[in-house]
Amino acid sequence: MSNLGDNVTAFDPRAASQHHYAALAEFDNRLRAERLPDDPPTPQAELIVRWQHTPPFVDVSAWSIWDAAGTTIIAHGDVSFLHTEENKHVVWFNIQVAPEWRRQGLGRRLLATLVQVPQREQRRLMTTETTDQVPAGAAFMERLGAKRGIAAHTNQLILADLDRNLLRQWQERAGERAAGFELGLWVGPYPAEHLAAVVSLHEVMNTEPRDDLDVEDFHVTPEHIRQMEQSMVASGTERWTMYARERATGAFVGFTEVFWNANRAALLFQGATAVAPPYRGRGLGRWLKAAMLEKVLQERPMVRFVRTGNADSNDPMLHINHALGYKPFMSECVWQVETAQVAHYLSEAMAELPSQATS
Repeated sequence: MSNLGDNVTAFDPRAASQHHYAALAEFDNRLRAERLPDDPPTPQAELIVRWQHTPPFVDVSAWSIWDAAGTTIIAHGDVSFLHTEENKHVVWFNIQVAPEWRRQGLGRRLLATLVQVPQREQRRLMTTETTDQVPAGAAFMERLGAKRGIAAHTNQLILADLDRNLLRQWQERAGERAAGFELGLWVGPYPAEHLAAVVSLHEVMNTEPRDDLDVEDFHVTPEHIRQMEQSMVASGTERWTMYARERATGAFVGFTEVFWNANRAALLFQGATAVAPPYRGRGLGRWLKAAMLEKVLQERPMVRFVRTGNADSNDPMLHINHALGYKPFMSECVWQVETAQVAHYLSEAMAELPSQATS
């Protein structure tokens, strides 16, 4: 890490110092305010608990660059990968630089250390995400020689504008088209007796579009799910999962999930929604989404906005969401770049760093 200078320290998300946690929480909220200026900041305690409860199957390495006084973080980067049997060729990385410190080489300085992780692990592909709220991110990836993997949007539904008659219509039609099915609800962690079925439901998410992104199917295990749930519960996030089950066989054939945290009471996050391919065309997806929104309206009256992420190419889900009234809130792009290309970029760019003072 000496190539980054004396004002850089490694960050262990599970066991950092209180000083580092506090400074990173302040930095995280400052950068979040740039992307989401109307959202409330995330409480420091929630961020710390979330970092400390990073699931064990997620390997994370991170570094922070501090100001000269060592009190304020001015840039931060991390790189992570999953201990799974698939996608052993890929890592996910993230670099953030405070606005007034951009274009001074800090991103490249962090990248020079981050790239050592995929090199060490022999992972050939690095992926990251940028948004239109921070154009500097996309500009950096273009200079790096990265390629666009998936174009996507965070879409938002304003509940005050929701057509409740449409919700009733979708649920009534489902009673006719999907008469052999029923809906049920899991609140919080999944019941142990249904965990294998939950794993199968999550497999359906591999049918989502991946466009040009060079990744394989993701396969979660019961252990992965439990680890993610521990992190979810520790951070104070509540999950509702509504499922569709075939009465005759008892098979779980679809689900939708939402996440809510009292620290952001007006916001609800729509997670995965999926129906197994053999059961599509019966209105189950609409039924699940409508029934869930009905429950939110009745039991979470403080919620004003629902947000979800969709690939721009996911026409079936976008058709449902647009009918409900979801509108584009923020555009995103998932980028991919070969580790070798990053190393080549750095070999040409690092020569400029000695003149780029960071303190």
